[in-house]
Amino acid sequence: MSFDFLTSLFSNVWSIFLIIVFFGSSIFVHELGHFLVARHRGLKVTRFSIGFGPAIWKRTAKDGVEYRLSWIPLGGYVALPQLADMPALEGESEAEVANLPPITYATKVLVLVAGAVCNVIFAFVLATVLWSVGRPEPENITSTRIGYVVEKMTLPDKTIVPSPAAKAGLQEGDNILAIDGKAVHSWLDVLSGIVLGTRTDASGERVAIFTIERNGVTRDFTVNPVRTGDENLRKVGIDMAYAVLIKNVPANTAGARLGLQPGDQLLALDGKHVWSLASLSGALSPVKGTAQVLTVQRGTAEVSLPFVSAGAESPQLFRGVEFTTNWHLLHQTPLAQVKMILTNTLQTFGALLHPQGDVGLQNLSGFIGIGRGFWDALKSDHPANFVLWFTVMINISLAFFNLLPIPVLDGGHIMLATIAKLRGRPLPMNFILTTQSVFMVLLLVMMLYVTVFGDLRRIVSDYRADAQNKEAAAAQDRKAAEPAKP
Repeated sequence: MSFDFLTSLFSNVWSIFLIIVFFGSSIFVHELGHFLVARHRGLKVTRFSIGFGPAIWKRTAKDGVEYRLSWIPLGGYVALPQLADMPALEGESEAEVANLPPITYATKVLVLVAGAVCNVIFAFVLATVLWSVGRPEPENITSTRIGYVVEKMTLPDKTIVPSPAAKAGLQEGDNILAIDGKAVHSWLDVLSGIVLGTRTDASGERVAIFTIERNGVTRDFTVNPVRTGDENLRKVGIDMAYAVLIKNVPANTAGARLGLQPGDQLLALDGKHVWSLASLSGALSPVKGTAQVLTVQRGTAEVSLPFVSAGAESPQLFRGVEFTTNWHLLHQTPLAQVKMILTNTLQTFGALLHPQGDVGLQNLSGFIGIGRGFWDALKSDHPANFVLWFTVMINISLAFFNLLPIPVLDGGHIMLATIAKLRGRPLPMNFILTTQSVFMVLLLVMMLYVTVFGDLRRIVSDYRADAQNKEAAAAQDRKAAEPAKP
C-alpha cells in the first residue's frame, strides 16, 4: 500500500468528518434554539435528536430528556408534546399529553421561531469571522464583463440555433451593468439574473433586458434566453471575462516549446484581446499552417510568441498548461453577506413558484448536493474560508426553509397555531395529525425527487463528462504518438 494512497485516504476521511461536523453543527444549533427556549418557557421536553429514525446512540439524562443520534441524517428534532405531538416523525411520546398544562400562543411562536433565529445568529457569528479573514474571490467570479460569446447553441431537441447573446449583438468586452433593471456586481449576479428571470413578451417568448456599457456608452439589449444544458435552465450563451495567467508549464510540452512561463498573462492573439480562455480558443485559426502571434505580459514587458496553427488541434498547444487568474480577499460585512444570501434564496424561491419561471425542483440541491458543496469547499485552494462561507449559506437557507408555512416545518406549526388562535379554539387533533402526515410524505417525496433527479443526476452527468474528456485526451495522446506517415 503506497504512502500516496494512505495520504489520499486520510484526506478523504478527514473531509467527510468535517462535512459531518459543519453540517451537523447547523442542525444542532437549530434544534438547540427550540430546546433552550422550550426549557426557559417551562415546556416538557422528552427528546433531543440529531437525525430521524432509530437511534445510533442515546442517553437519558437526569433531567429526563433523552439525547440521541439517529440513523437518518435529514435534520433533527426536539420532542415537545405540548407543542406538537408528531409520533410519525419523532416516535411515540412517553408523556401523557392530556395531563400536561396548555401553553400560550406566544410561547408556541417563540419556541418555533427560536430554531431559525439561532441559525441566523450562528450565521452572523461565522460571517463575522469571514469578514475578518476575508472570502477569497477569483476574478472570474467578481467580473461582470463578457469574456466570450457563443455563436451557436444546441437545444434539448438537438436543434442548433444562433445563441441569444450573438443574435442580440452582445460582444466580448461588454460590461454588464444590470439585467432586467437589477444592478449586477459579480458573475454570480449575472447568472442569477439570467437563470432566475421570469419575463416573457406578449408571444410567450423569454425576455431579458441587458444594460451594457460599451466603449463608454450605455445602452439596453433585448435578449431572448433559451432553455438548454444539463439543467435545462435559461441561458444566453455568454461567459465571463478574466485575466488569464499561467500557473505552471510542464517541461517537454507544446506550451513549454512555445515559450510560455509561469506568471505570464495572456494579453492578445494576433492583436485581438484575450478576455478569457474561451475567447483565446475562439481566436485560434482553424486553418492549419496559419502563422499566429500570442502576446503575453511578462513582468513589465510584453513578449511576442509566434507559432503556427495546427488547425482543429490548435487547442492542444496548451495541453497540460495550468491556468489561474487574479484573486482577492473580499471583506464583506456580516449584514451584507446575509442580505446577499437571503436575496438569492428569495429569487430562487420566486422563480420556482412563478408560472413563467424555468427553475424546477430538479435544479435544487438536497442533502447530497449540500455534502458535495462542502466537499468542493474543502478541496479548494482556500478550504477554511470557503467552508465558513458555505456554512453561512446553509444556515440562512435552513432558517428560511424552516419558516415556510408548510405543516411539519416550524412555519407550518406557527400557521396552525395562528389559525387556532384566530378561531378561538384548538384545531381538531385528527385534522392536525392527518395534515402533518400528508405533508410529511409530500416532503419526503420532494426530498427523494431532488436527490434522484437533482443531486445524483448531476453527479452522473459530471462523471460522464469527466470520462469523455479523459477519453478524448487519451485519443489525442495516441494520435500524437503515432509515427508520421511517409
